[in-house]
Formats: sequence, structure tokens, C-alpha cells
Amino acid sequence: MKFIPYGHQDISKHDIQEVVRVLKSDFITQGPKIEEFEKKLARFTGAKYSVVFNSGTAALHAAYFAYGLKEKDEFITSPMTFAATANAGLYLGAKPVFCDVQSTTGNIDPFLIEKLITKKTRFVAPIHYGGNPADLEAISKIAKKHNLGIVEDACHALGARYKNSKIGDCKYSDMAAFSFHPVKHITTGEGGAITTNNKKYYERLLIFRTHGTTKEKLVNTSPGDWYYEMQYLGYNYRITDFQAALGISQIARLKNFVKRRREIAKIYNKAFAKNPYFDFLHEGENIKSAYHLYPIRLNSKYEEKKKDIFSELRKNGLGVQVHYIPVYLHPYYQQHGYEKLNYPNAKIFYQREISIPMYPLMSNKDISHVIKIIFKVLKSFT
Repeated sequence: MKFIPYGHQDISKHDIQEVVRVLKSDFITQGPKIEEFEKKLARFTGAKYSVVFNSGTAALHAAYFAYGLKEKDEFITSPMTFAATANAGLYLGAKPVFCDVQSTTGNIDPFLIEKLITKKTRFVAPIHYGGNPADLEAISKIAKKHNLGIVEDACHALGARYKNSKIGDCKYSDMAAFSFHPVKHITTGEGGAITTNNKKYYERLLIFRTHGTTKEKLVNTSPGDWYYEMQYLGYNYRITDFQAALGISQIARLKNFVKRRREIAKIYNKAFAKNPYFDFLHEGENIKSAYHLYPIRLNSKYEEKKKDIFSELRKNGLGVQVHYIPVYLHPYYQQHGYEKLNYPNAKIFYQREISIPMYPLMSNKDISHVIKIIFKVLKSFT
């Protein structure tokens, strides 16, 4: 039986050749490919600056640090995300405050944000769920009113657009974070990045990535060219040159990757229109999703059967997944007082959501097979 995962990388011969070329060169880490990758990413997104890291989680941690998040601060984010979005703030001693989501998009509900703002709130971290951008304009208006920052978790959304803005150009935000995990739009194996238009943040990101050390803007007088200083408690969050080479090769293919994802979504949308089993997410007005995920949401009639439906889809060769277990439901967060909180839309979204296969290498035959299996399995539960 053929197995079709929910996501998969697309590595070409050229990608491999570029990695091998770097492996044969003098620099396999901390070399020229890092800056080249950063410049190409900044150019693609339209941001002034880009800093690459060894994971999307590291990128988020660095962004929160660069903004100045510290112990006892608060930041507002969505519970419908991977734990890293919230964890990155915990690393700095800050408190994540969860805001419920829109039931139609899975994105943070801007109309609920203001009620959660306190004197300790520093910024809002919206997630572009599944590659479908959150309402950045509405969030930006609230943030400006309360003198708050915005750090986008755009790990799902490289190549997406919001109105006349590319996700990552930071038109509505201070920084945007990306992930280059194999199931994302481009991959470096593991990897991530921050884009920003703020030079201060850019410089802090660079230092944080390398143990908090720098040779620039020294505090002490330099005794010689060898000298460097550790100015912050940073981390080794560096990416390698051969990973950057893969990223450079991949980013040249990014437009086609997103184009194919959108073609697949269009086929799914047509096939699933007005079906009696589930609904699916629709793009908002003036929004162009990058379709990292294609989530379906079971109708209430099938909600209690999700466990069995999920199992049957897997048994029939579809590598479906659930995105996500809301962060506040994890034992660690429950142990820290989040179990008493209630986010009704996030809870229902989780109870009904299943992510089906979505990646550029899928053939039309694969897509037809996925559609056939989904209808076959759901019909069996009628």
C-alpha cells in the first residue's frame, strides 16, 4: 500500500550539488554562504534584514530576546500552535498569555486580544496558522494603541501574502520568524530565520546567535585583532554553510513550491465543496495562503469519531496529522496553572481538525487517491 505523508521535502539534484560543493570547500560553517542565504531571504520577503538560525525555535527565542522580553513580562499568543511559540518566552522567564482563535481560520482572534493586555504585556505573537495569514492590520492597530510590539510566528507562511504585503516584510510587525524544517516551504534540514526592518534588533539577533559574543561596538578597549566580547548570555544557534547552501538552492524554487501547494488546495477545495462530512479553511479577502497545511474540520456529527476516523485514514495509507494539541493542554502548562483556563474555539478546533497530505511533490494521481480514501473512510462512519 502506498503511503502519502501529510508533508514532505522536495530535494533536487541541484540542491544536492550545491551542498556537496560547500562540503568540498574551505568553509562548512560560519562562512560566506550564511550571509548569502540571509540576503536572498531578505530580498524574497522584502525585509531589510534577515538572520538565520539552526531551528525555527531558536529563531523565536532570539526574536523575543532581541525585542527585550524578560522575566515577569507577558506576551499574547495563540494556543493553536506548536509549543515552541510559547516556550520561547518561557526560556526568558516571561509568561505566555493565550488568546482564543477564530473558528473559521484557526488564527488568533484580534477582537479578544485587548481584554488580555496588562501592564506586563510586551508584544503579541500571532501565528499564521497553516500558512493562512492572521489579520495583521487589526492586530497592528491594537498593538499601536497600547504601545506593544508584534513578533509574527510565520513558520507556516513563507511565500504567503497579506493584502499588499509579503509575509516577512514586517510591514505590520517588528519581526517575523520562519522555519526550514523538511515539511515547511523550503528546507535546510533543520533551520529557521528572523526578518526585520529594525537595525537594533538585527544586531542583537546576530550576537544572540553566537553565544552572545561580538567584535563590534565593544564595551572594553580591544587589546588586539583577536579580541571579542561576550555581551549577553547568548546561545550557539548557528546554522552551517552547507545548510545555507541548501536554503539558497531551495529559495530559488520557492515560488514554484507555493504555486503547486495552491494548485493542490484548489483541487481539494473543488472536490470537497459542500461535502456532508467536514469543512475546510477558506482564504480571507486579499489574503494568499502559502498552504503549509490543508486542515479539514469534521462536522459535529463526526467529532466524537475522530480517533477512529484518524486511525482508518492511517490504515489506508494517508499520513494524516493533527495540528495542534492546544498548548495549554500539555501537562507542563497544566502544571503551571493553565488547566483552569478555557479557550472554547481552540478546543473545538482541536477536537475536529485533521491535516491531510499537502506538499509540492504530490502528483495529481496522489491527490485523487487522497480524495478517494477520505470519502471512502468517512462514508464508512455514516
